Amino acid sequence: MLGFRPLSVSKRKQKYNEVPNHDLEDGDYDEKRYDSDDESYVSSADSTPYASRAASATHPPRRRSISKPAVSAYSYRNPRAFTRYLGLAVGTTLLLFMLFLTNASVSSIKNVQLGLKKPPPPPRVWEAFPFLKRYHGGIRTLTPREKNVPEYPTKQDIDPDAPESDNTVKKAKEKRADGSKIPPSEEFNPFPDYKSIGYVDIYGPVEPCYLDDKNTIKIPPMQAYKGVTAGTPDNVMGSYELFGLRDDVCFERFGRLGPYGLGYSRKYGGTGAALEGDREGIEKVWRDVPEVDYRNVNWGEVTRRCFEKNKARFKPAPAGRGLSSIKEPTEEKDVKDNKEKREEVVSKPAVDIPATEVAESPTQTPVATAEKLAKENVEKTAEKAAESVAEKPTIQAQPKAEHRHLLPRTAVLIRTWWDYNYDDEDLLFLRSLIAELSIQSGGEYDVHFLVHVKDDDKQIWGDEEVYQEVLKKSLPKEFWGMGTLWSERQMFLIYGGMDQAEFRNLPLYGNYRSTFMPVSYFAYQHPEYDHFWHWEMDVRYTGHYYHLFDKISKWASKQPRKGLWERNSRFYVPAVHGSWEDFSQMVRVQTEHGTNSQANKWSSHLPPNPKMPHAETLKPEKPIWGPEIPEDYPDIEIDPAVKPKTTMTEDKHTWGVDEEADLIVFNPLFDPDKTNWILAEDVTGYNRTRGFPPRRTAINTSGRLSRRLLLTMHREQTIHRHTMFSEMWPASCALHHGLKAVYAPHPVFIDRKWPVQYLAAIFNNGRNGASGGARLSVFSDERQHNFLGTTWYYHAGHAPNMWKRWLGYKVDGDGGEQEELAKEGRMCLPAMLLHPVKQVDLVIDREGSQIEEKDTKWRR
Repeated sequence: MLGFRPLSVSKRKQKYNEVPNHDLEDGDYDEKRYDSDDESYVSSADSTPYASRAASATHPPRRRSISKPAVSAYSYRNPRAFTRYLGLAVGTTLLLFMLFLTNASVSSIKNVQLGLKKPPPPPRVWEAFPFLKRYHGGIRTLTPREKNVPEYPTKQDIDPDAPESDNTVKKAKEKRADGSKIPPSEEFNPFPDYKSIGYVDIYGPVEPCYLDDKNTIKIPPMQAYKGVTAGTPDNVMGSYELFGLRDDVCFERFGRLGPYGLGYSRKYGGTGAALEGDREGIEKVWRDVPEVDYRNVNWGEVTRRCFEKNKARFKPAPAGRGLSSIKEPTEEKDVKDNKEKREEVVSKPAVDIPATEVAESPTQTPVATAEKLAKENVEKTAEKAAESVAEKPTIQAQPKAEHRHLLPRTAVLIRTWWDYNYDDEDLLFLRSLIAELSIQSGGEYDVHFLVHVKDDDKQIWGDEEVYQEVLKKSLPKEFWGMGTLWSERQMFLIYGGMDQAEFRNLPLYGNYRSTFMPVSYFAYQHPEYDHFWHWEMDVRYTGHYYHLFDKISKWASKQPRKGLWERNSRFYVPAVHGSWEDFSQMVRVQTEHGTNSQANKWSSHLPPNPKMPHAETLKPEKPIWGPEIPEDYPDIEIDPAVKPKTTMTEDKHTWGVDEEADLIVFNPLFDPDKTNWILAEDVTGYNRTRGFPPRRTAINTSGRLSRRLLLTMHREQTIHRHTMFSEMWPASCALHHGLKAVYAPHPVFIDRKWPVQYLAAIFNNGRNGASGGARLSVFSDERQHNFLGTTWYYHAGHAPNMWKRWLGYKVDGDGGEQEELAKEGRMCLPAMLLHPVKQVDLVIDREGSQIEEKDTKWRR
């Protein structure tokens, strides 16, 4: 630093306005070189400031070399451009990051609302339980029910501390030649003895019904086998004994569906399925009554003829309303007649009433008058029939045609839609339903198809020909004359004025949210029916439909009102709960005292524990006694007949006994409040300023509804603009108006070896041991997977697998005709309800004459 002269350096500093005249891209230019030939940068010992100035003045400035740039000690780069670009990049990044966070937040909120992109659930406990195998036992292992050792539940399944017992099923003989033949089947007849003096004396004679107008073609009787296959598991929920349903017999596919077309060729009027495989012993199905050619059967005409022959058994039908009194045409000529009737219906009453009759009873309604006249006509007809029989001594004397007790009529509504594809398996199901409920009962039930027309622009209401064209295209030919069309636009016109806000992107008047709107309107149009069974197309029953409907209805009418809603809310597990009386007592204690024990009485003062049920779900409840009227609903219409005459304490379980149920369902009537059932808030028209109205729900819409309940729902929808989600609306309406609702605990089976106490705890994990009323309810959205292994739920997987295996098909590589032939034979199941069963494609076997001649040598 001794030779450094700052003054000299500063004088040599390059001016900013000087522009270098060299090319920056010149290859000879090297800005890193510091050596220079410029003498002004070389300091000598004898140089002085004066000399420097003199030299500068006397000599012209030397031109710098292009390759030797001047370097200043104070030269630096300007940072302003770099800072601008850096700030712009950072700002843009922050802005994009904020937009990303905002978009992610909005997307997350939508996913939560729609239930999308949930975190993976924890492993399901029940999936670790082993599968049960003896459901698929063959008919060659038939065992009396009282001697059967069920594979499930065993003593260890009920009580894990119990000593082990030998429940091993004896191995069946695998070849037919090694064992005895299959025992013969027997006719299964669940009907009353219509020919007995005791029945005829009360209900009158019952005329048999045939499939043709000449009274020659009968339906073969249904067959059953005594006992069950060895090791058949017992039902884990519900009961046979409770209803009087027979559990000492089992049903295989030919005895159950053979009378309706299974097991014989299409050229004989059958389905053409099940012509091969295990067919041992099936000849008895058609031994007394030959196979029916269903290609020539019109069920609409058959049911009408059957009713006409037996109409004296039933209560006289009141006058129909409007178009409902016109029968569904089955021939082309009926279209013109119906069109004329529709034009006359406005000016002409449905029933001609003499003027003198009206004048004599000015206070009597036309409907009541019509009922009176119809009753008189029935009595006169019966008297004439009895007189004609007495005048003919050659004819065997018959009981007097006197109907002391007239029966009510019941409609069975099959829910379907206009483009439904009916396969052969559907036809078997529908034929069995109509035959067993209507034809063989002498007309006690009347089956209708409630057909949903999905095209609202189709002019079915303005033109009779269009109506008939759509109706015929909507149903197979054998069911023509049994359908009733409806559309969502029609429901909007009838039940207009409601809040049409969508719920979960679903319209209010759609079939999903308002399933019972067309049902309530159908009941309003058809006063001849007292009750209405609502049945879905994907329900199957391995037993007899009349047996099921009759036993369930009679049991429901015997149920007392006291504690009914509380019993309705729980699954009945006999292995845990014991008898029905023990179960009822347990429900009473849980309701009146709660499930919070004395050892835990201080739990309400403890901080909340997210892993434990909420304290409110353990406290005592107020039992339901009479109507549960919603708050802020002063205009509700309550029938005085449904109000209790005594207090609940004074009642001795007598109120409600022998009272027909207004609602019968096949799943518990649970309280959706505080559960995570995703449709709990689909409530329309009610004042919710102080909370939701009381609600009850039964999953699955199959069940029976009374005319009183449906008309109550009809008035709530038309006058008060009230409705709820389909599975919640009938039960909630019954709750508000004090009507009688009953859950029928039918037998339900499960596919795995659940510990029974654990199962009871899972399915009754709601408030105070009920199935609902708490977040831990099995009906909460995240816990409904527990139903997958059952035989009755909207997405039960065990039900369709059981039905397909029972029909002789492979499921997941197991079963099939070859396995049945090689081992124990075809399956034989006790009577059980199965849902859902969808799209079962029957395998149509060879239609040639070889197999038919061999397998039908016993025909006729």
